[in-house]
Amino acid sequence: MSNLPIPTVLLSRYFNHLKMNNWSATTISRRDYVLNKFITWSSERGIESVCEITPESLAAYRRWLYHYRNERTGKPLKFCTQASYLSTVGHWLAWLTEQGWIDTDPSSNIELPKEEQRLPSSHLTIDEIETLLSSVDLTTPTGLRDRAILELFYATGMRRAELIALKLDDINHESGLAMIRQGKGRKDRVVPTGKRALGWLMKYLHDGRPALLDEDTDVIFLTSLGNAFHPVTLSQLVRSYLTAAGITKPGSCHMLRHTTATLMLEGGADLRSIQTLLGHEQLNTTQIYTHVSIKRLREVHDKTHPGAKDRPPQSDTE
Repeated sequence: MSNLPIPTVLLSRYFNHLKMNNWSATTISRRDYVLNKFITWSSERGIESVCEITPESLAAYRRWLYHYRNERTGKPLKFCTQASYLSTVGHWLAWLTEQGWIDTDPSSNIELPKEEQRLPSSHLTIDEIETLLSSVDLTTPTGLRDRAILELFYATGMRRAELIALKLDDINHESGLAMIRQGKGRKDRVVPTGKRALGWLMKYLHDGRPALLDEDTDVIFLTSLGNAFHPVTLSQLVRSYLTAAGITKPGSCHMLRHTTATLMLEGGADLRSIQTLLGHEQLNTTQIYTHVSIKRLREVHDKTHPGAKDRPPQSDTE
């Protein structure tokens, strides 16, 4: 393999392969970032050809990921992030092996770090979410937009990218349903908006959006410049409202998603329905909310556990 292309050329061919197999642009972009980081790391250590990548060098890369610290925060990479990086490199190396660019896959026996079973981030109480919603200034077009954004996040539990991508035709005003197109995993799903969120969305579309519209576009939520939101900008917007409402719990758009799932579970919704609403591929992804919804668990415990109604121990002084 003396005429083996350089890693960046093979990387380009790999991404063309993913595109031909209908991988999403978001996933390809994320893999592009991860794999270029790996190629840079390898080059800094004298590894200039994919044939020079060995199980030992991958083990060294795994150790480097483990010891890596963010320059700004000083925090390490989460184990799930480390596993994602290693898995991405492994998939590329497996493809190189299948295509005959390398003889054997050096990542075939690499052990991925065990991911943490973490609870979702903080969620809001009903009082907190109502305080948040009522804090918006409704006298401006952007205020009407922001109220509609917060209401829709709360009503549907949709992801940040899904809300940003909403188009005018994705809302069925008669049925009160929203079509989420090409969500995570490139899957479409339909979710109810709820009457209140739909009402605020209609008010924004009628009284707010025309003032923000610069060029003809079917994107629903527009910035003050008439553009679709950037994900970071939308998170900053939601965070600013949380801060203004006196809510110090960490999180932003995704916290509203957690709030939807948790409050619905506490209200008696079944996991399958929440799974469908959130667009989780696996039910075990949704089941993590059962650890958060302690209120409903306590109510069930008080009603059904034989010992819950026993008299407490009496003190000696009584």
